[in-house]
Amino acid sequence: MSAGQRLRVLVVAPERHALRQPHAGGLEAVVWNRVRWLRRRGHHVDLCAAEGSDFLDSSVDLHLPSPRWHHARDASDTENPTGHNRRMSDAFARVRARLTDPLDRVDVVDNHSLHGDPILWSRDTGVPVVTTLHTPPLPDMVHAARALPSSAPHRFLAVSQYTARAWSAEGVDAFVFPNGVDSAQWQRGTGGDHWVWFGRIVPEKAPHLAIRAARLAGARIRIAGRIGDAEYYAREVEPLLGDGVEYVGPLRQPELCALVGASAVALVTPVWSEPFGLVLAEALMTGTPVVAFDEGGASEVLAGLPGCSVVAAGDVAALAQAAVALARGSASSELRDRVRAAATARHSLARRHREVERVLAVAAQSPAEVADEIRPVEEVEAVGA
Repeated sequence: MSAGQRLRVLVVAPERHALRQPHAGGLEAVVWNRVRWLRRRGHHVDLCAAEGSDFLDSSVDLHLPSPRWHHARDASDTENPTGHNRRMSDAFARVRARLTDPLDRVDVVDNHSLHGDPILWSRDTGVPVVTTLHTPPLPDMVHAARALPSSAPHRFLAVSQYTARAWSAEGVDAFVFPNGVDSAQWQRGTGGDHWVWFGRIVPEKAPHLAIRAARLAGARIRIAGRIGDAEYYAREVEPLLGDGVEYVGPLRQPELCALVGASAVALVTPVWSEPFGLVLAEALMTGTPVVAFDEGGASEVLAGLPGCSVVAAGDVAALAQAAVALARGSASSELRDRVRAAATARHSLARRHREVERVLAVAAQSPAEVADEIRPVEEVEAVGA
């Protein structure tokens, strides 16, 4: 099968949140855009995802159970309620059985799940699987990867060199294919007076540190995003609201783009091993400068791009100082054009998806051909692969 042929693809999404706007996080946005783009290219795409997702057909075999929390305060972006993993195993068993049905033939599985089961489908059904690593190593996925025989038609991709190295240390080798941003959706803005922070409101993203930096600099800041940890929000974020700090809630992409594009600077404050940080590329695509903590893949995403600054993780004073410096000239049309152009050249979604489309097409060939043909297009070298 050549890269130009139409494929039948099963895209497996993470089940924690439905794929729809406003996106629950960067991972959901990436998979949502993947399905949309592959279908526009003429491929037959089935989606395996949480109830309520866009693009989800009526086949219950492909519907995944989202976590069921007894109390809203218990909801978490990192933990699962009792019984959830068993429900997921049952759901994945139904999908695996479907893959063996000749009437539901699939050329390749595009796997974004954070579970080990879909990795093993390549071994158990013979259907080629391409798994993208969006997170630091997860024990269940590492265990499944180690259980794969060398003959299994499976390949791993990682969203950054940083992430690939972390998985390689666990014996899981991956090619590096970074995430991308749709430049047609994330359009250039004119800048403004406010600073901005956007993303999932959880401890590891640390928006409270962005607020403290803004306060230190005497700047106003708007916070946008879904509350992924209610206790953290109530303890660390809510008490800081007011007096120039505004929480605007989760926004759909057009409204979020308008907010970020009308800002003087975007603050990105991970205090964990951030695999990629889609908000970095999204902000730059609007022409808004970015200052970020040097955690995970942040330096890799921003390396060499104009309008960026990286400071030591957790250093609020350095964050404030760098943000003030970047905000001064952020209304300049020339600067914003340059920031957007550079971000588009590196992080264009169309470029990324063309590369992934080729990977899926090659993976759908016989396993013997895959190892030699999968290579990142004009990208950094594969790690451990």
